[in-house]
Amino acid sequence: MQARMKNPAMILPGAMEAIQGLIKATGKGGVPQETLELIHLRASQINGCSACVDGGGRGAKKAGMTDERLWSVAAWREAPYYTDAERAALALAEEMTRLGDRSGDAVCDELWDEVADHYDEQQLAALILWIATTNFFNRLNATIKEPAGATWG
Repeated sequence: MQARMKNPAMILPGAMEAIQGLIKATGKGGVPQETLELIHLRASQINGCSACVDGGGRGAKKAGMTDERLWSVAAWREAPYYTDAERAALALAEEMTRLGDRSGDAVCDELWDEVADHYDEQQLAALILWIATTNFFNRLNATIKEPAGATWG
């Protein structure tokens, strides 16, 4: 497989630097790297972004994730491998990724309260920005048909 075009972030001057700045900022938010990798992988699975699913799996392994946790992320609700905090983050990732699947609040108050029980305001900011950034990556890659195994440079 070959992408339709070079990644847009690599074409427009300053775009990649801005994206990298956002990634760096979210990494300083105090959320464990494994949690960030989990939510990136889950949102990418939902969006069908092969490049991000592939990269997310590799990033998760690099962050030290066990095979059991990696293999079962799509079924996290039924799998025993995740903490309550990770489950809250995964639920937030799913609700933020599936905005068009419901009417009313994008994220219900019950879920918000659950996530806020596990993460402070800085961590919440990092989670929200990381989920939004993952969805950004997914949409870019899906549009240009970026294949699994591709890198952004």
